[in-house]
Amino acid sequence: MPLKDRVAQAPVQQQSAKVDLVGEYLARLIGELDRDELKNLSDAQRRVRLERRLGELISLEGPVMTNQERASFIKRVVDEALGLGVLEPLLADDSVTEIMVNGPRTVYVERRGAVELNSTTFSSEAQLMQTIDRIVSGANRRVDESSPMVDVRLPSGERVNVIIPPLAVDGPVVTIRRFPRSFKLSELVRLGTLNEDAVLLLSACVRAEFNIIISGGTGTGKTTFLNALSAMVPASERIITVEDVAELSLQQPHVVRLEARPPNVEGQGEITIRDLVRNSLRMRPDRIIVGEVRGGETLDMLQAMNTGHAGSLATVHANSAADACLRMETLAAMSELTLPVEVLRDQINGAVDLIVQLNRFPDGSRKVVEIAALTSAGRDNYVLAPVMTFVHEPLVHGKPVVGQFRPHPIWEELERRLVEGGETVPAAFTRAGGAS
Repeated sequence: MPLKDRVAQAPVQQQSAKVDLVGEYLARLIGELDRDELKNLSDAQRRVRLERRLGELISLEGPVMTNQERASFIKRVVDEALGLGVLEPLLADDSVTEIMVNGPRTVYVERRGAVELNSTTFSSEAQLMQTIDRIVSGANRRVDESSPMVDVRLPSGERVNVIIPPLAVDGPVVTIRRFPRSFKLSELVRLGTLNEDAVLLLSACVRAEFNIIISGGTGTGKTTFLNALSAMVPASERIITVEDVAELSLQQPHVVRLEARPPNVEGQGEITIRDLVRNSLRMRPDRIIVGEVRGGETLDMLQAMNTGHAGSLATVHANSAADACLRMETLAAMSELTLPVEVLRDQINGAVDLIVQLNRFPDGSRKVVEIAALTSAGRDNYVLAPVMTFVHEPLVHGKPVVGQFRPHPIWEELERRLVEGGETVPAAFTRAGGAS
Protein backbone atom coordinates (compact mmCIF):
# COMPACT_ATOMS: atom_id res chain seq x y z
CA MET A 1 0.00 0.00 0.00
CA PRO A 2 1.41 3.43 -0.90
CA LEU A 3 2.65 5.51 2.03
CA LYS A 4 0.08 8.28 1.51
CA ASP A 5 -2.75 5.73 1.68
CA ARG A 6 -1.37 4.22 4.89
CA VAL A 7 -1.14 7.72 6.43
CA ALA A 8 -4.69 8.55 5.36
CA GLN A 9 -5.97 5.27 6.79
CA ALA A 10 -4.21 5.65 10.15
CA PRO A 11 -6.74 8.05 11.76
CA VAL A 12 -9.56 5.72 10.71
CA GLN A 13 -7.80 2.75 12.24
CA GLN A 14 -7.10 4.69 15.44
CA GLN A 15 -10.71 5.73 15.67
CA SER A 16 -11.83 2.14 15.11
CA ALA A 17 -9.46 0.93 17.83
CA LYS A 18 -10.88 3.48 20.28
CA VAL A 19 -14.43 2.39 19.47
CA ASP A 20 -13.49 -1.30 19.98
CA LEU A 21 -11.90 -0.45 23.34
CA VAL A 22 -15.01 1.46 24.44
CA GLY A 23 -17.17 -1.51 23.46
CA GLU A 24 -14.90 -3.94 25.31
CA TYR A 25 -14.94 -2.00 28.59
CA LEU A 26 -18.64 -1.20 28.24
CA ALA A 27 -19.40 -4.93 28.02
CA ARG A 28 -17.22 -5.64 31.07
CA LEU A 29 -18.78 -2.84 33.06
CA ILE A 30 -22.32 -3.94 32.23
CA GLY A 31 -21.39 -7.50 33.16
CA GLU A 32 -20.37 -6.36 36.64
CA LEU A 33 -23.38 -4.16 37.29
CA ASP A 34 -25.66 -4.94 40.20
CA ARG A 35 -28.86 -3.65 38.59
CA ASP A 36 -30.93 -3.98 41.76
CA GLU A 37 -28.42 -1.84 43.63
CA LEU A 38 -28.30 0.79 40.87
CA LYS A 39 -32.10 1.13 40.84
CA ASN A 40 -31.97 2.61 44.34
CA LEU A 41 -29.42 5.27 43.38
CA SER A 42 -29.92 8.69 41.81
CA ASP A 43 -28.57 9.40 38.32
CA ALA A 44 -25.59 11.24 39.80
CA GLN A 45 -24.87 8.39 42.23
CA ARG A 46 -25.04 5.80 39.43
CA ARG A 47 -22.56 7.77 37.37
CA VAL A 48 -20.13 8.11 40.31
CA ARG A 49 -20.39 4.39 41.07
CA LEU A 50 -19.69 3.37 37.46
CA GLU A 51 -16.86 5.87 37.00
CA ARG A 52 -15.17 4.56 40.16
CA ARG A 53 -15.47 0.90 39.11
CA LEU A 54 -14.29 1.60 35.56
CA GLY A 55 -11.31 3.52 36.93
CA GLU A 56 -10.40 0.47 39.02
CA LEU A 57 -10.58 -1.81 35.97
CA ILE A 58 -8.34 0.47 33.93
CA SER A 59 -5.83 0.79 36.79
CA LEU A 60 -5.59 -2.99 37.18
CA GLU A 61 -5.22 -4.07 33.57
CA GLY A 62 -6.15 -1.27 31.23
CA PRO A 63 -4.11 0.48 28.55
CA VAL A 64 -1.63 3.18 29.44
CA MET A 65 -3.28 6.59 29.20
CA THR A 66 -2.59 10.17 30.20
CA ASN A 67 -4.85 11.61 32.89
CA GLN A 68 -6.77 13.55 30.26
CA GLU A 69 -7.20 10.50 28.01
CA ARG A 70 -8.28 8.40 30.99
CA ALA A 71 -10.93 10.93 32.09
CA SER A 72 -12.25 11.24 28.53
CA PHE A 73 -12.35 7.46 28.07
CA ILE A 74 -14.18 6.87 31.35
CA LYS A 75 -16.74 9.54 30.50
CA ARG A 76 -17.38 8.03 27.08
CA VAL A 77 -17.89 4.50 28.43
CA VAL A 78 -20.20 5.68 31.23
CA ASP A 79 -22.12 7.84 28.76
CA GLU A 80 -22.70 4.69 26.72
CA ALA A 81 -23.84 2.81 29.83
CA LEU A 82 -26.15 5.44 31.29
CA GLY A 83 -26.76 8.17 28.75
CA LEU A 84 -26.98 8.56 25.01
CA GLY A 85 -23.39 7.67 24.26
CA VAL A 86 -21.63 9.84 21.70
CA LEU A 87 -24.53 12.32 21.74
CA GLU A 88 -23.96 13.24 25.40
CA PRO A 89 -21.24 15.88 24.72
CA LEU A 90 -23.51 17.56 22.15
CA LEU A 91 -26.41 17.58 24.59
CA ALA A 92 -24.14 19.16 27.19
CA ASP A 93 -23.05 21.92 24.77
CA ASP A 94 -25.30 24.94 25.33
CA SER A 95 -24.33 26.42 21.96
CA VAL A 96 -25.96 23.49 20.11
CA THR A 97 -29.63 24.12 19.36
CA GLU A 98 -30.32 21.14 17.08
CA ILE A 99 -28.69 17.75 16.54
CA MET A 100 -29.30 15.93 13.25
CA VAL A 101 -28.11 12.34 12.96
CA ASN A 102 -28.24 11.13 9.34
CA GLY A 103 -27.21 7.53 9.84
CA PRO A 104 -24.32 6.31 12.00
CA ARG A 105 -21.53 8.19 10.23
CA THR A 106 -23.02 11.65 9.67
CA VAL A 107 -24.01 14.08 12.43
CA TYR A 108 -24.86 17.73 11.85
CA VAL A 109 -25.49 20.35 14.54
CA GLU A 110 -26.94 23.84 14.50
CA ARG A 111 -25.14 26.62 16.33
CA ARG A 112 -26.32 30.25 16.28
CA GLY A 113 -28.66 29.46 13.40
CA ALA A 114 -25.96 27.89 11.19
CA VAL A 115 -25.80 24.16 10.40
CA GLU A 116 -22.37 22.50 10.45
CA LEU A 117 -20.99 18.97 10.11
CA ASN A 118 -19.79 17.55 13.44
CA SER A 119 -16.99 15.02 13.97
CA THR A 120 -19.23 12.82 16.14
CA THR A 121 -19.96 9.37 14.69
CA PHE A 122 -21.46 6.07 15.85
CA SER A 123 -19.40 2.91 15.53
CA SER A 124 -22.16 1.14 13.60
CA GLU A 125 -25.84 1.23 12.74
CA ALA A 126 -26.37 -1.24 15.59
CA GLN A 127 -24.93 1.25 18.08
CA LEU A 128 -27.17 3.99 16.69
CA MET A 129 -30.21 1.73 17.03
CA GLN A 130 -29.24 0.97 20.64
CA THR A 131 -29.19 4.70 21.33
CA ILE A 132 -32.57 5.10 19.61
CA ASP A 133 -34.04 2.25 21.67
CA ARG A 134 -32.79 3.92 24.84
CA ILE A 135 -34.41 7.22 23.80
CA VAL A 136 -37.82 5.81 22.92
CA SER A 137 -38.04 3.22 25.70
CA GLY A 138 -37.42 5.96 28.24
CA ALA A 139 -40.63 7.59 27.01
CA ASN A 140 -42.51 4.26 27.01
CA ARG A 141 -42.62 4.21 23.21
CA ARG A 142 -41.27 1.87 20.58
CA VAL A 143 -39.88 2.11 17.07
CA ASP A 144 -39.63 -0.81 14.64
CA GLU A 145 -40.58 -1.75 11.10
CA SER A 146 -44.27 -1.77 11.98
CA SER A 147 -43.98 1.67 13.62
CA PRO A 148 -40.95 3.33 11.98
CA MET A 149 -41.64 6.94 13.08
CA VAL A 150 -41.88 8.31 16.60
CA ASP A 151 -41.80 11.65 18.43
CA VAL A 152 -40.68 11.66 22.06
CA ARG A 153 -39.21 14.03 24.62
CA LEU A 154 -36.08 13.45 26.66
CA PRO A 155 -36.33 13.89 30.45
CA SER A 156 -34.31 17.10 30.10
CA GLY A 157 -36.92 18.54 27.71
CA GLU A 158 -35.42 18.06 24.24
CA ARG A 159 -37.80 17.03 21.46
CA VAL A 160 -36.71 13.97 19.49
CA ASN A 161 -37.98 12.72 16.13
CA VAL A 162 -36.88 9.26 14.98
CA ILE A 163 -37.46 7.66 11.58
CA ILE A 164 -35.88 4.34 10.62
CA PRO A 165 -35.75 2.05 7.57
CA PRO A 166 -37.63 1.21 5.44
CA LEU A 167 -38.90 4.81 5.50
CA ALA A 168 -35.40 6.25 5.99
CA VAL A 169 -33.60 4.80 2.98
CA ASP A 170 -29.99 5.41 4.09
CA GLY A 171 -30.27 4.37 7.73
CA PRO A 172 -31.87 5.60 10.97
CA VAL A 173 -32.34 9.36 11.27
CA VAL A 174 -32.60 11.16 14.61
CA THR A 175 -33.40 14.86 14.99
CA ILE A 176 -33.07 16.38 18.45
CA ARG A 177 -34.34 19.88 19.04
CA ARG A 178 -32.91 21.40 22.18
CA PHE A 179 -35.20 22.86 24.80
CA PRO A 180 -35.02 26.60 24.06
CA ARG A 181 -33.81 28.74 26.92
CA SER A 182 -35.90 31.70 27.95
CA PHE A 183 -35.00 35.07 26.46
CA LYS A 184 -36.23 38.44 27.59
CA LEU A 185 -37.37 40.93 24.97
CA SER A 186 -34.41 43.11 25.94
CA GLU A 187 -32.06 40.21 25.07
CA LEU A 188 -33.77 39.80 21.70
CA VAL A 189 -33.14 43.49 21.05
CA ARG A 190 -29.43 42.97 21.72
CA LEU A 191 -29.47 40.03 19.32
CA GLY A 192 -31.05 42.22 16.65
CA THR A 193 -34.35 40.30 16.49
CA LEU A 194 -36.33 43.54 16.87
CA ASN A 195 -35.78 47.08 18.16
CA GLU A 196 -36.81 49.01 21.25
CA ASP A 197 -39.73 50.72 19.50
CA ALA A 198 -41.24 47.36 18.56
CA VAL A 199 -40.78 46.11 22.15
CA LEU A 200 -42.65 49.14 23.50
CA LEU A 201 -45.51 48.65 21.06
CA LEU A 202 -45.87 44.88 21.46
CA SER A 203 -45.63 45.12 25.25
CA ALA A 204 -48.43 47.69 25.26
CA CYS A 205 -50.53 45.51 22.96
CA VAL A 206 -50.13 42.47 25.23
CA ARG A 207 -51.11 44.47 28.30
CA ALA A 208 -54.09 45.94 26.39
CA GLU A 209 -55.27 42.38 25.59
CA PHE A 210 -54.67 42.26 21.86
CA ASN A 211 -54.87 38.84 20.27
CA ILE A 212 -51.48 38.25 18.65
CA ILE A 213 -50.36 35.55 16.22
CA ILE A 214 -46.62 34.87 15.86
CA SER A 215 -45.87 33.51 12.40
CA GLY A 216 -42.75 32.06 10.82
CA GLY A 217 -41.13 29.04 9.23
CA THR A 218 -39.37 26.16 10.97
CA GLY A 219 -36.48 27.31 13.15
CA THR A 220 -37.31 31.02 13.00
CA GLY A 221 -37.63 31.31 16.78
CA LYS A 222 -41.42 31.44 17.14
CA THR A 223 -41.50 29.63 20.48
CA THR A 224 -38.63 31.70 21.86
CA PHE A 225 -40.36 34.90 20.81
CA LEU A 226 -43.72 33.74 22.17
CA ASN A 227 -42.11 32.98 25.51
CA ALA A 228 -40.45 36.40 25.65
CA LEU A 229 -43.63 38.22 24.66
CA SER A 230 -45.74 36.33 27.19
CA ALA A 231 -43.65 37.90 29.97
CA MET A 232 -45.64 41.09 29.36
CA VAL A 233 -48.88 39.44 30.59
CA PRO A 234 -49.72 40.90 34.03
CA ALA A 235 -48.76 38.64 36.93
CA SER A 236 -52.31 38.85 38.35
CA GLU A 237 -53.84 36.87 35.46
CA ARG A 238 -54.50 33.14 35.14
CA ILE A 239 -52.70 31.79 32.06
CA ILE A 240 -53.37 28.42 30.42
CA THR A 241 -50.66 27.20 28.03
CA VAL A 242 -51.40 24.44 25.51
CA GLU A 243 -48.53 22.76 23.68
CA ASP A 244 -47.78 19.66 21.67
CA VAL A 245 -44.51 19.38 23.61
CA ALA A 246 -44.15 21.65 26.66
CA GLU A 247 -41.44 24.21 25.88
CA LEU A 248 -42.79 27.50 27.22
CA SER A 249 -41.37 28.67 30.52
CA LEU A 250 -43.55 31.47 31.83
CA GLN A 251 -42.50 33.31 34.97
CA GLN A 252 -45.92 34.46 36.16
CA PRO A 253 -47.18 32.83 39.39
CA HIS A 254 -50.56 31.62 38.05
CA VAL A 255 -49.75 29.42 35.05
CA VAL A 256 -51.35 26.07 34.17
CA ARG A 257 -49.37 24.07 31.59
CA LEU A 258 -51.14 21.51 29.40
CA GLU A 259 -49.32 19.10 27.09
CA ALA A 260 -50.77 16.85 24.38
CA ARG A 261 -50.28 13.10 24.61
CA PRO A 262 -49.54 10.81 21.65
CA PRO A 263 -51.25 7.42 21.33
CA ASN A 264 -49.67 4.49 23.16
CA VAL A 265 -48.21 1.42 21.48
CA GLU A 266 -51.74 0.06 20.99
CA GLY A 267 -52.80 3.29 19.29
CA GLN A 268 -54.99 4.33 22.22
CA GLY A 269 -55.06 7.21 24.70
CA GLU A 270 -54.21 10.13 22.42
CA ILE A 271 -55.03 13.61 23.74
CA THR A 272 -54.77 16.24 21.02
CA ILE A 273 -54.07 19.96 21.09
CA ARG A 274 -57.71 20.46 20.16
CA ASP A 275 -58.88 18.45 23.18
CA LEU A 276 -56.73 20.63 25.42
CA VAL A 277 -57.85 23.94 23.87
CA ARG A 278 -61.47 22.94 24.38
CA ASN A 279 -60.77 21.87 27.95
CA SER A 280 -58.87 25.09 28.70
CA LEU A 281 -62.07 27.06 28.07
CA ARG A 282 -63.57 25.33 31.13
CA MET A 283 -60.64 26.30 33.34
CA ARG A 284 -61.49 29.98 33.82
CA PRO A 285 -58.52 31.35 31.83
CA ASP A 286 -57.69 35.03 31.58
CA ARG A 287 -55.31 34.20 28.73
CA ILE A 288 -54.83 31.15 26.54
CA ILE A 289 -51.43 30.62 24.94
CA VAL A 290 -51.18 27.92 22.26
CA GLY A 291 -47.64 26.88 21.39
CA GLU A 292 -48.60 26.17 17.79
CA VAL A 293 -51.90 25.79 15.94
CA ARG A 294 -51.63 23.12 13.27
CA GLY A 295 -55.11 21.66 12.82
CA GLY A 296 -58.76 21.88 13.78
CA GLU A 297 -57.88 23.45 17.14
CA THR A 298 -57.35 26.69 15.20
CA LEU A 299 -61.12 27.13 14.96
CA ASP A 300 -61.51 26.59 18.71
CA MET A 301 -58.75 29.11 19.37
CA LEU A 302 -60.38 31.69 17.10
CA GLN A 303 -63.75 31.17 18.76
CA ALA A 304 -62.14 31.61 22.17
CA MET A 305 -60.55 34.88 21.03
CA ASN A 306 -63.95 36.02 19.77
CA THR A 307 -65.87 35.11 22.92
CA GLY A 308 -64.21 36.89 25.81
CA HIS A 309 -60.70 35.44 25.97
CA ALA A 310 -58.92 38.52 24.68
CA GLY A 311 -55.17 38.81 24.94
CA SER A 312 -54.50 35.28 23.74
CA LEU A 313 -51.29 34.33 21.93
CA ALA A 314 -50.44 31.56 19.46
CA THR A 315 -47.92 30.64 16.78
CA VAL A 316 -48.48 29.33 13.25
CA HIS A 317 -46.24 28.13 10.43
CA ALA A 318 -46.40 30.67 7.59
CA ASN A 319 -44.05 32.67 5.39
CA SER A 320 -45.67 36.11 5.73
CA ALA A 321 -48.41 37.89 7.65
CA ALA A 322 -50.76 37.53 4.68
CA ASP A 323 -49.89 33.85 4.37
CA ALA A 324 -50.60 33.41 8.10
CA CYS A 325 -54.22 34.46 7.54
CA LEU A 326 -54.65 31.94 4.72
CA ARG A 327 -52.86 29.28 6.76
CA MET A 328 -55.22 29.77 9.73
CA GLU A 329 -58.16 29.59 7.34
CA THR A 330 -56.94 26.26 6.00
CA LEU A 331 -56.28 24.88 9.49
CA ALA A 332 -59.66 26.00 10.82
CA ALA A 333 -61.32 24.20 7.91
CA MET A 334 -59.75 20.94 9.17
CA SER A 335 -62.24 20.78 12.06
CA GLU A 336 -65.25 18.49 11.79
CA LEU A 337 -67.50 21.52 11.31
CA THR A 338 -68.16 22.32 7.67
CA LEU A 339 -68.22 26.10 7.56
CA PRO A 340 -68.28 28.39 4.51
CA VAL A 341 -65.04 30.19 3.72
CA GLU A 342 -66.76 33.51 4.44
CA VAL A 343 -67.55 32.36 7.99
CA LEU A 344 -63.97 31.22 8.61
CA ARG A 345 -62.62 34.54 7.36
CA ASP A 346 -65.08 36.40 9.56
CA GLN A 347 -63.80 34.39 12.55
CA ILE A 348 -60.17 35.27 11.75
CA ASN A 349 -60.94 38.93 11.05
CA GLY A 350 -62.85 39.25 14.31
CA ALA A 351 -60.31 37.41 16.43
CA VAL A 352 -56.81 38.44 15.35
CA ASP A 353 -55.45 41.92 16.03
CA LEU A 354 -51.74 41.64 15.20
CA ILE A 355 -49.50 39.25 13.29
CA VAL A 356 -45.77 39.20 14.04
CA GLN A 357 -43.72 37.60 11.26
CA LEU A 358 -40.30 36.08 12.00
CA ASN A 359 -37.69 35.06 9.43
CA ARG A 360 -34.34 33.32 9.69
CA PHE A 361 -31.64 34.76 7.41
CA PRO A 362 -28.69 32.95 5.78
CA ASP A 363 -26.30 34.30 8.43
CA GLY A 364 -28.34 32.47 11.08
CA SER A 365 -29.94 35.59 12.56
CA ARG A 366 -33.63 35.63 13.34
CA LYS A 367 -35.57 38.86 12.94
CA VAL A 368 -39.07 40.27 13.15
CA VAL A 369 -39.50 41.22 9.50
CA GLU A 370 -43.10 42.37 9.75
CA ILE A 371 -45.69 43.45 12.28
CA ALA A 372 -49.09 43.85 10.66
CA ALA A 373 -52.53 44.78 11.94
CA LEU A 374 -55.48 42.82 10.60
CA THR A 375 -57.84 45.69 9.74
CA SER A 376 -60.46 43.77 7.78
CA ALA A 377 -63.00 43.19 10.58
CA GLY A 378 -66.44 42.46 9.15
CA ARG A 379 -65.17 41.66 5.65
CA ASP A 380 -64.90 38.40 3.73
CA ASN A 381 -61.25 38.99 2.78
CA TYR A 382 -58.07 40.01 4.60
CA VAL A 383 -56.72 43.55 4.76
CA LEU A 384 -53.38 44.06 6.54
CA ALA A 385 -51.93 47.38 7.59
CA PRO A 386 -48.14 47.48 8.14
CA VAL A 387 -47.05 48.49 11.62
CA MET A 388 -43.34 47.75 11.27
CA THR A 389 -41.20 46.23 8.52
CA PHE A 390 -37.57 45.16 8.38
CA VAL A 391 -35.92 46.55 5.25
CA HIS A 392 -32.56 44.98 4.44
CA GLU A 393 -29.84 45.44 1.87
CA PRO A 394 -29.18 42.69 -0.73
CA LEU A 395 -27.99 39.54 1.05
CA VAL A 396 -24.34 38.59 0.60
CA HIS A 397 -23.29 35.00 1.26
CA GLY A 398 -21.09 34.75 4.34
CA LYS A 399 -21.84 38.31 5.46
CA PRO A 400 -24.21 39.46 8.25
CA VAL A 401 -27.56 40.78 7.10
CA VAL A 402 -27.71 44.59 7.14
CA GLY A 403 -30.99 46.49 7.43
CA GLN A 404 -33.25 48.60 9.60
CA PHE A 405 -36.62 48.34 11.30
CA ARG A 406 -39.04 50.82 9.78
CA PRO A 407 -42.11 51.86 11.81
CA HIS A 408 -45.44 52.93 10.32
CA PRO A 409 -48.32 54.92 11.84
CA ILE A 410 -50.69 52.42 13.41
CA TRP A 411 -54.30 51.92 12.39
CA GLU A 412 -56.69 54.30 14.16
CA GLU A 413 -58.73 51.49 15.71
CA LEU A 414 -55.64 49.97 17.32
CA GLU A 415 -54.59 53.37 18.61
CA ARG A 416 -58.04 53.83 20.14
CA ARG A 417 -57.92 50.42 21.82
CA LEU A 418 -54.47 51.06 23.23
CA VAL A 419 -55.59 54.34 24.75
CA GLU A 420 -58.75 52.73 26.16
CA GLY A 421 -56.57 50.02 27.65
CA GLY A 422 -54.54 52.62 29.53
CA GLU A 423 -51.51 52.37 27.24
CA THR A 424 -49.55 55.03 25.39
CA VAL A 425 -48.80 54.68 21.69
CA PRO A 426 -45.01 54.78 21.23
CA ALA A 427 -43.97 57.95 19.39
CA ALA A 428 -42.41 55.99 16.51
CA PHE A 429 -45.85 54.63 15.54
CA THR A 430 -47.79 57.92 15.62
CA ARG A 431 -48.41 59.99 12.53
CA ALA A 432 -45.89 62.50 13.74
CA GLY A 433 -43.17 59.93 14.35
CA GLY A 434 -43.88 56.99 12.00
CA ALA A 435 -42.73 56.51 8.42
CA SER A 436 -45.17 56.86 5.59
